[in-house]
Amino acid sequence: MIPQTATELAHYFDHTLLSASVTSADIQKLCDEAAKYHFATVCVNPRWIPLTSDLLHGKGVGVCSVVGFPLGAELPRIKAIEAEAAMMAGADEIDMVADLAAILEGDGDRLSQEMAAVLKVCRSIRPAVPLKVIVESAALTEAQLAFVCQIAARVGVDFLKTSTGLHPAGGATVEAVRFMAAAAPKCRIKAAGGIRTVEQALAMIDAGATRIGSSACVQIVQAFDSHRADDSTPTPTASS
Repeated sequence: MIPQTATELAHYFDHTLLSASVTSADIQKLCDEAAKYHFATVCVNPRWIPLTSDLLHGKGVGVCSVVGFPLGAELPRIKAIEAEAAMMAGADEIDMVADLAAILEGDGDRLSQEMAAVLKVCRSIRPAVPLKVIVESAALTEAQLAFVCQIAARVGVDFLKTSTGLHPAGGATVEAVRFMAAAAPKCRIKAAGGIRTVEQALAMIDAGATRIGSSACVQIVQAFDSHRADDSTPTPTASS
């Protein structure tokens, strides 16, 4: 459903800051913004989970963190250990980078192994922690994207995510979101990578995204009312 208010749109966002040069002051600002606009989560590197969790306590905003970021080349058991450590530190959601080489080579056993290992950890506590699997959709052919979507759906992960936002092939596209939603209908879709405008965000939602990762969430939400006003402005007629 396309959001009708800025508040509804804000609930779609993982307010994201994954730069290596982030400081505690940046995390404070990120959390203040998330609490003000009521974003779904704040997404940070594992190093910042405890501070983020403390700052957001009681604010109604979740803490998301990354596993195997940004390359996804770790061993499956290392990803599972990372996920467990992140949850113990206070993460409410996990975004895991899938092994891109395994996708490109069609290694379904390795993909299934790592997804299942991390999902088992995410399901080991109550309430269960949602697992989002990042697949770098822009780097894949349609057949490769279908392949990893089918494995993720079979394993039972909660979300498929379009990209880390760091791969040179690019980030999220409307076409990839639509394809992933159709290929794995039991998984929710998170669009991330290069989403910086309200028009892009709404197009991703219309294509099937139920979550959006962006570092421009505040600007997008602030632009929403102007965007809606522009859409509702009557088109002048020749006689007016």
